[in-house]
Amino acid sequence: MSGVLVVMETLASGAALHRMSLEALAAGRKLAADLGSTCSAAVFSNAPAPLAATVAAKGVTTWAVESPQLEHYTADAWCAALQQLIGEAKPQFVLFAHTYQARDYAAKLATRFNEVLIGDVTHIRVDSGSPVFTRQWMQGKLNADYRHPSGTCFVSVQAGSFSADDSATAVGEVKNFTPTLDPSAIRTTPSAPFREAAQTVDLSSAPIIVSVGRGIGEQENLKLVEDLATALGAELAASRPICDAGWLPMERQVGSSGQTVAPKLYLAVGISGAIQHLVGMKAAGTVIAINKDPDAPIFEVADIGVVGDLFEVVPALTKAILAQKAS
Repeated sequence: MSGVLVVMETLASGAALHRMSLEALAAGRKLAADLGSTCSAAVFSNAPAPLAATVAAKGVTTWAVESPQLEHYTADAWCAALQQLIGEAKPQFVLFAHTYQARDYAAKLATRFNEVLIGDVTHIRVDSGSPVFTRQWMQGKLNADYRHPSGTCFVSVQAGSFSADDSATAVGEVKNFTPTLDPSAIRTTPSAPFREAAQTVDLSSAPIIVSVGRGIGEQENLKLVEDLATALGAELAASRPICDAGWLPMERQVGSSGQTVAPKLYLAVGISGAIQHLVGMKAAGTVIAINKDPDAPIFEVADIGVVGDLFEVVPALTKAILAQKAS
């Protein structure tokens, strides 16, 4: 038993890979490299060849797991297929992205091996030749380290904790695998994929985010931040108090009870930096914070901190950005 197997997930259409799966693949590749081991991946479908080739191009051996019962996701089919694949590939570590789908079946799969799922992992390091998996407790107030003593280790990784890595020295091999799946053992009938409202925003894919907190004072003042976001070509987000007040829709909330984001630039305006908010944006590439309180916790994670009145700083910043774009 050796190596790392990353279970890839596709979007509801089945035509593309889920972004979080690419992050999980990066985590798996790093773990394998640190252990001096190998990393492979698995793609599930009734016709997995195109996506399997896409994953193999990232430099990992890829299992194309094919069956008519895998055309649409069901926990029973995924568990049965993975149980058989793990028996064939014999990985020591099995990694998932911590998506809603993985939460539905990964723990169930782990119990089939008399194991537990180490869920929502934010960091992986190798200490004395043994992996240590870090996950958060109490909405990010505490970090807990886990080691897995023996057997197959099942791990899901938190969104934004690992950056997707497209580097590859060579194209990996594609291996076909056809599990034996009994249709009568699949107890659920999948419905049509859930379609969210057209206005729903996926902040997790935004390269630039301008986020506003209670320091904005009144709902009427939001236009200052909206203008800044427009000038930057950024998505507008908020901390929980803004969304709880109904000033912005809940889909724009960043934090432990909202979306987890990892933009290249995160500009926090009037956000104090409560731990619940920091949990959702800690993976941002560069963090710029504007707050009049020099002791605000947000400055502890900011790469650039501006101590000042946002009602003076934000309009001046917007004006400077527009002037630069016009020149």
